[in-house]
Amino acid sequence: MSYDEFIDDLFMACVHLLEWGAPKIGMTYNEINIWLFVIIHPLLTLLFMVLWLRARKRG
Repeated sequence: MSYDEFIDDLFMACVHLLEWGAPKIGMTYNEINIWLFVIIHPLLTLLFMVLWLRARKRG
């Protein structure tokens, strides 16, 4: 299996996971995508950046 095939398979597995899980929590695939990758991920990134900067400042 090539690297490209591996990435394609991994991507499709993630898509299938979101398609399977979305209705279980009462959402569509598009809604869960927005929540995960437009709202939650950026907020977590900002949170971890703030925590890292605080820890770095404390020395």
